[in-house]
Amino acid sequence: MTEEIQMGIDEAKAGMDSAVDHLTAELLKIRAGKASPSMLSGVMVEYYGSMTPLNQVANVNTTDARTITVQPWEKAMLDEIAKGIINSNVGLNPQSNGEMIIINVPPLTEERRKDLVKRAKAEGEKAKVSIRNQRKDANDYIKGLKNDGLSEDLAKDAEARVQKIVDDYTNKIDEVIDAKEKDIMTV
Repeated sequence: MTEEIQMGIDEAKAGMDSAVDHLTAELLKIRAGKASPSMLSGVMVEYYGSMTPLNQVANVNTTDARTITVQPWEKAMLDEIAKGIINSNVGLNPQSNGEMIIINVPPLTEERRKDLVKRAKAEGEKAKVSIRNQRKDANDYIKGLKNDGLSEDLAKDAEARVQKIVDDYTNKIDEVIDAKEKDIMTV
């Protein structure tokens, strides 16, 4: 029976790990004033009639802390890439020089920094909700085992272990969000 408890806890941990990984990926998209190719990771461009991720039709690089360059593999894609960047609402203004697209990343205003911190905290809250859902699933699984003959003491111990894991993951999310907030607010 304890193997089944461990299976349920391991499954919940895997879900919590994926919530933290998703949070980390989402936070990469929130810029902190420095140019980064990941700022364009969500940009989709029309490529021969289908929407395609930008990184599959061009090389995206940074030349310095304030400039992103997008070098398309086909020159004919310049206009489509510029349109895709504008339509993605990342707040960047692409400029074409006929060979590549150059994006100057403007410095963040204090107000914009505060908005980005709010967005980061909202992503952190989504991750915490996901972790709480994993806790609920694990506790439901333990209750199911209790109905199948698991002793009350083992069930309580298992629920306490699940809560400890949830607390650890919640603290990990808080640390990630605090680091991102510090990164965003640093001028």
